[in-house]
Amino acid sequence: MASQAKQLGRLSATRSLFFLCDMQEKFKPSIGYFEQIAIVSQRLVQAAKSLSIPVVVTEQYPKGLGHTDDSIDVSEAFVVEKTKFSMLVPEVDQFLERNSARKSVVLFGIEAHVCVSQTALDLLEKGYDVHVVADATSSRANTDRVLAFERLQQSGAFVTTSEAVLFELLGDSKAPHFKEVQALIKTSAPDTGLVSKV
Repeated sequence: MASQAKQLGRLSATRSLFFLCDMQEKFKPSIGYFEQIAIVSQRLVQAAKSLSIPVVVTEQYPKGLGHTDDSIDVSEAFVVEKTKFSMLVPEVDQFLERNSARKSVVLFGIEAHVCVSQTALDLLEKGYDVHVVADATSSRANTDRVLAFERLQQSGAFVTTSEAVLFELLGDSKAPHFKEVQALIKTSAPDTGLVSKV
């Protein structure tokens, strides 16, 4: 049953982790749709809190690039500094070991074709089910972003949207936290430039 869920990309709140990659202040002027991506990222982080899903956040060289944008509340997340492009630095590997029952990773942030892609590939190699949230992931150039999504799908990742992830994690309108999560998505996710490109 578990292997079938992996093959289909089924998400469960008790078997998932959220990974937020490098959504830092200094990137804001250069990343396409940064503000919209940040709005969706905050929704995901809030939903993770409601659903008791652990959140891992990385910051690429924060001394030079600043910390996670303050529009995203990472106060309850596991935050790690890094210089490596992939999020899978030793501290994150140890976090994965401590949460070994969780085999699905919902991945979002920047940049799609660099840090997000390298993280996804590392996780896939370790046997994780990887779900890349397209409307919460971007790059400086949309060409890099779109082609990164295609490459990740070819490599075995699932490319999805924030609403699809959240409704699948809930599974039922009678779920205990349905109203909390529904409140986060009452307003549709902002346009992140993908509608005519996927």
